[in-house]
Amino acid sequence: MISEQQQEQASLYAIGALGEAEARAFEIELRGNAELAELVRGLQRAADLLAASRPVTPPAALKQKVLGRIDALGNVPAKPSLAGLAGLSFVEGAEKKDWKALPIPGAFIKLLSLEKERGYAVLLGKLDPGVRYPAHINAGPEDFFILTGDLVIGDRKLVAGDFHHAAKGSQHAENYSVDGCTLLAVLTTDDPLVAFAMA
Repeated sequence: MISEQQQEQASLYAIGALGEAEARAFEIELRGNAELAELVRGLQRAADLLAASRPVTPPAALKQKVLGRIDALGNVPAKPSLAGLAGLSFVEGAEKKDWKALPIPGAFIKLLSLEKERGYAVLLGKLDPGVRYPAHINAGPEDFFILTGDLVIGDRKLVAGDFHHAAKGSQHAENYSVDGCTLLAVLTTDDPLVAFAMA
């Protein structure tokens, strides 16, 4: 059976997005796992097909027909008020408010949502350039997705688009950002950062 981590690595390997050391380690794993090797071959074929495909430009007459139909609709109802959408909440990304400064200068968090019944919270984290976050033991599992900038965890430098998972009880050495970063974090509600964000 192929794990989620293996699936993710296979996808990244198929499109050449694994780092050199990671790719070498993954190739060793491939040699001993026929099912994983078959998955990679399928992903590479799919990537090749996508790379070979070309966008199709619709005939000009069709484009004009579609635009004409849109114009004919004319009175499209206005967007409903956000307040009228029960059960939905929105946080504007550009808003400067609701960021909380952590006790570490240049480190900030923003609580986006809290699911007490399900035991998790979604936060944004931000480190200014050069900021170092101290070593710590993770109270619960942590998932980070880097949105902008860079975050160095141990000997790994993560950049925008990279993902990191840490298991409950795992230890993080000092983390730091060279150029600053913003990340999306999913943490358990017993995490001290969640308590700090709610205070």
